[in-house]
Amino acid sequence: MVRKAKAPILTLTPEQEREATDKIKRFMQDRFELTLGSFEVAEILELFTLEVAPHYYNRAIFDTQTLLKERFESLESDLWSLEKP
Repeated sequence: MVRKAKAPILTLTPEQEREATDKIKRFMQDRFELTLGSFEVAEILELFTLEVAPHYYNRAIFDTQTLLKERFESLESDLWSLEKP
C-alpha cells in the first residue's frame, strides 16, 4: 500500500526540529524506558506534524477568530456610543 504524503500544515526550523526530537527521545526514555533511534523519533515527530498539529492549529485559528469577533463587536459598540445625535 502506497501512502500518499500530506503536506505539513506547520514546518519547523532545523533547530526547532532538533529540539523536538531531543524532547521526544528524552520523554520516551524517561517515561517508558525506551531508547529510540533518530529514525523512530523522526517518524513520531512526522506523525504529530501531519496528524495532530493541524487540530491544534485549527483550534488556535478558531479561538483567534472568536476573540477578534468579540473585540470588533466591542469596538463597534464603543464607536456607536460616541456618535452624536
